[in-house]
Amino acid sequence: MRFEISKVLDAIEGRVCVDPSLARAVLDLADVIRYQDIDGGRPASLLRLGMVIDALSRQLEEDSVQVYAVVHRALLSDADLTSNERMVVRRWADDGLVEVLDNPGDRMLEVADLLGLPVLTRARLDGLRGRFPWVAEEPGRVLAPVPGAGGPNLVAHVGGGDKPVAGRRSPAGAKLLTRQWRCPESGCALFGGGGGGSFADLARVQRSPAEQAPPSLRGGVPTCPRHGTRLGDVGPRPRTEVLAVRIGGLVRRRFVVSEEQPVLVGRAPEAEGGIVLGQWLNDEARRWISRNHLHLELRVGEVIVTDVSTNGSGIRPAGSMTEAERIPLVPKQSRVLGENDMIELYPGVQIGRAEELPVGASFTPTSVMAEAPTMAMRLPRP
Repeated sequence: MRFEISKVLDAIEGRVCVDPSLARAVLDLADVIRYQDIDGGRPASLLRLGMVIDALSRQLEEDSVQVYAVVHRALLSDADLTSNERMVVRRWADDGLVEVLDNPGDRMLEVADLLGLPVLTRARLDGLRGRFPWVAEEPGRVLAPVPGAGGPNLVAHVGGGDKPVAGRRSPAGAKLLTRQWRCPESGCALFGGGGGGSFADLARVQRSPAEQAPPSLRGGVPTCPRHGTRLGDVGPRPRTEVLAVRIGGLVRRRFVVSEEQPVLVGRAPEAEGGIVLGQWLNDEARRWISRNHLHLELRVGEVIVTDVSTNGSGIRPAGSMTEAERIPLVPKQSRVLGENDMIELYPGVQIGRAEELPVGASFTPTSVMAEAPTMAMRLPRP
């Protein structure tokens, strides 16, 4: 059972990030793992994060959903967690996958405001409504996990319902995300760190500028939320475009193409960072779609699609449904991806801009808790 739990924690690790382009909600990790009513188990369990991620994935009808987690510093040494769980949380903190803070509640809402994300929390947030009016005004923007049969459900604080609703990025957030920031503290996991760290420290915190967390604003000054130090502006952030893979009507994965990081998509791409589709394909689609099928890059704000496959692809302009409207994309051919275009690698296997892909899922999202042993989960009965 210990091995199975480790596999689940590894799967959950793939669902936490501070990437502004990929996070789908923000939450206070301590609030989630201490919510015993979810499973009736021990006082604190990191597995509850996986259960809440599953609930979010079901409501969004999307696979591989990622969350932006903020963590109270005390959690790193919390005796209610197992030694393995404490080690995992520390690793997430050291690798910059989560934010470690003394006051997670304020930062949770600041991140949601800057990025336009929904918030998952049981807290009432009454004292913060003056700073963030949308907490009390926007239905579906703040949701509470509640116990349910087969796992937690989400219930909106305002207006009821269970659908998380994204807001607009605040003007401050939109401005901050056009720049790269550097923390003067050595080895800072969120903002690159100043000089003086070991080679291992520098290698660990190295990340694409496009993945960098949003700074905290203190008195209007961009500040490192972990160290409380003023951040240095080190230049423009690369342009990015968020694309998504949809298979059988279900968004399986979001990914980012940036000016400095093109992406290969296929059955099993050879390049590092490639988008692997094989695990979601049926036998016929697996035979048709090449190991390396599409090369996607961003040039002067345009997404350029190049077919590198054996069998070719197609482009479906906005609203096109018939085969006659499909524009063939033959091997070695390139094309600019129009605003509402979808690339069709095989019938039912599509790639497009994440916010423009319609949903109509004929599948349910894969559970991040699939490997969890039954003994670790005590779910309420229907």
